Amino acid sequence: MAEITFKSLNLRDAYISAGILSPRWSDDALHVAIATVSRCTMIVSWNFQHIVNFRKMPLYSAVNTLQGYGPIAIYSPMEVVGYGKEEEEI
Repeated sequence: MAEITFKSLNLRDAYISAGILSPRWSDDALHVAIATVSRCTMIVSWNFQHIVNFRKMPLYSAVNTLQGYGPIAIYSPMEVVGYGKEEEEI
């Protein structure tokens, strides 16, 4: 289970300081930060405004790199629906 830690709170604050999101949307920034700090391989979200956003996704990964973390893959559910089905059908 992913938890809120000081590392994830600091990373959230780095996203906000970088201007990716405003403090009003700190919960969305924390979502990405927790996933990153927990070393999740990807985030799947319907949040197209603040998370699955073409302009913001590379910015999250850039801040992650500056803070010593790896990039985070971010997808919409439609991009991962059926993942693995091709392998099952073969």
